[in-house]
Amino acid sequence: MNGQPGTAQPGEGTGAESLSAEVAAAAKLLSGASDVTLLAHVNPDADALGSALALGRALRGRGARVRVSFGHPGAVPRSLRVLDPDGLIVPADEVPAAPPLLVVCDAGSLQRLGALAGRVRATIDAGGSVLNIDHHVANPRFGTHHVIDETAVATVLLVLRLLDELGAPLDLPIARCLYAGLVTDSGRFRRAQASTHLVAARLLEAGVEPDELTRSLMDTHPFAWLPMLSGVLGQAALEPVAAQGLGMVHAVVRLAESEPVRSEELDSVIDIVRTTAEAEVAVVLKEIAADRWSVSLRADRRVDVGKAANLCGGGGHRLAAGFTADGSAEDVLDSVRAALEQAPLLD
Repeated sequence: MNGQPGTAQPGEGTGAESLSAEVAAAAKLLSGASDVTLLAHVNPDADALGSALALGRALRGRGARVRVSFGHPGAVPRSLRVLDPDGLIVPADEVPAAPPLLVVCDAGSLQRLGALAGRVRATIDAGGSVLNIDHHVANPRFGTHHVIDETAVATVLLVLRLLDELGAPLDLPIARCLYAGLVTDSGRFRRAQASTHLVAARLLEAGVEPDELTRSLMDTHPFAWLPMLSGVLGQAALEPVAAQGLGMVHAVVRLAESEPVRSEELDSVIDIVRTTAEAEVAVVLKEIAADRWSVSLRADRRVDVGKAANLCGGGGHRLAAGFTADGSAEDVLDSVRAALEQAPLLD
């Protein structure tokens, strides 16, 4: 490692030597690459897409042919378009069937790649390499190379370690991508460690304008968002005895309500619902097809919703997780209620 001030150091004291070895091996793999495909998970957020684009820009600067993609939706979320000034993102159908080097960013499982999940096995079967960069708990390590640390607040921190190992310059477009992932996945730095702020300072020194970027990512919505939010919140319900007596609040976004707004606007509903003081756990069901739901779970600090989501076929972090399910909204909520009763309580 270069040991630069403000370099992310997730995992210190808990497998730090192993992580350093993974970073060194991944950097060696990337340093000789001439053709690299980078994938973010479906419905990419700023951490997933920012990680892929930051690393992709650095590799292109080293002479590699680079493409970035994701399995769904077909277009880049509007709030994230500022992160791709180089036009590295290509449609999913332009991703090679078996790339020589595939880098997967921020995907806790193969299922999170959606329609592009098969590219991982195809690449390995063809003798190629798959680099899996992630910070999710219980990542199954589906690649040939891995840089995984569940203690990292965001995947972009692991990408920064790789960039430093490669000796890649930290220019403004790269810094902007990294800051976007950092500010969003840390919950506007609410879950930040001291080292997180050192990294943020380094990115600001590279030219990132935090107010402008954060506003475009998290604080700007079309007018249609307001009536949608009003209707959804008006039907929200509080269950004080759920989640092992710690309280659960839930809201449902049905297809008819979601039609006027983009998917990224729907993702912000959970951040409003979770502010309920009487509930440890917040749950939002988003209908993505008839009786098919994308479920988001958030906890304040006591319930491991990652384990609850795992019981429902999904996964995530201890305080933020999700899954996809079929059935009526009440059936899905029943599954959530049961899973929360079995979820471990955190200290």
